Amino acid sequence: MTKLHELTQHGQSIWYDNIRRALIDSGELQALLDNGVMGVTSNPSIFEKAIAGSTDYDDAIQKLVADGQSDEEIYEALAIEDIQRTADLLRPIYADTNGVDGYVSLEVSPTLAHDTEGTVAEARRLFAALGRPNVMIKVPATPAGIPAIEALIGEGININVTLIFGLDSYEAVAAAYIAGLERLAADGGDVGPVASVASFFVSRVDSAVDKALADMNDETLLGKIAIANAKAAFVRANEIFAGDRWRKLAGQGARVQRLLWASTGTKNPDYPDTLYLDELIGPDTVNTVPPATLNAFLDHGTVASTLGQGIDQAQSQLKQLARLGIDLKAITKTLQEEGVASFAASFTSLMAGVAHKRGLLMGGGLNRLAGAQ
Repeated sequence: MTKLHELTQHGQSIWYDNIRRALIDSGELQALLDNGVMGVTSNPSIFEKAIAGSTDYDDAIQKLVADGQSDEEIYEALAIEDIQRTADLLRPIYADTNGVDGYVSLEVSPTLAHDTEGTVAEARRLFAALGRPNVMIKVPATPAGIPAIEALIGEGININVTLIFGLDSYEAVAAAYIAGLERLAADGGDVGPVASVASFFVSRVDSAVDKALADMNDETLLGKIAIANAKAAFVRANEIFAGDRWRKLAGQGARVQRLLWASTGTKNPDYPDTLYLDELIGPDTVNTVPPATLNAFLDHGTVASTLGQGIDQAQSQLKQLARLGIDLKAITKTLQEEGVASFAASFTSLMAGVAHKRGLLMGGGLNRLAGAQ
């Protein structure tokens, strides 16, 4: 039994924030699942590194180019195959946990972050194309994303809501999930199989707040606010999913929308490399971790129920931050905007990488490049 198996006894699942064809082909992903990983997440930055930054996909790209596929069609074909194969590996976990875990996520194009109708249409199309019950479509918690989330949940589509940084954003996401389930139930649908996670980003909050604190020459709250912010979301989640509206849905078999801690790799080298795992362990939660952070936690992480501890202290720290004149709501809004822009830039870079490989292929250079690497 690994530490990841032990975490399940505290109500938390670890998902792997990485995907690449070589992981699947080599058996490395299966080994991670055997060691206690319960799901997989992806994003445009991960696919950019996987597809444009490796030779793993060169043979597949060559075939797709020969079939006359466009750059975006090539990317989508590659991504869908990876997600489907990963979902198939995860299917036993999905079955063993009765649909609680065993999911893999694929994100709608970040260029649609401010387009509700476009997001809904693409999410529907991707979910149908993937054809697996244990996939989630990632939709950002932008103002345009919130109504899309409600609509998609109302159609029974599993959603991983991404780019949540602040408590107000989280509350809107949870409300959209509940409203979507109510819509599904009202239409005669079965709410039982629908699953969703709310991906609450952590480390980037400390990066931004620490900078604001440093500008004020105040070190008292350095490295504290991201965890305090996450604990505030955990408290709010427990309140939301104990209300009358939720109890009615739960009686119909609905699943709680779990909080998923994202961006949990420590960015400040002065902080422990397992900080955002050790301090956020609690029931009905997921932590999706990048490779280096997962390895660090397996080596020296601490398994204990920590998320529900120190709530009063966390609330006090948030109040102290406000007294210093630092507007956390404004910071988290900016972080979401930056996150959308970052993913859009990664997607643009990914498309450029596919186009570059297409050009090499058409010029006879792709295979030479692969051989050189």
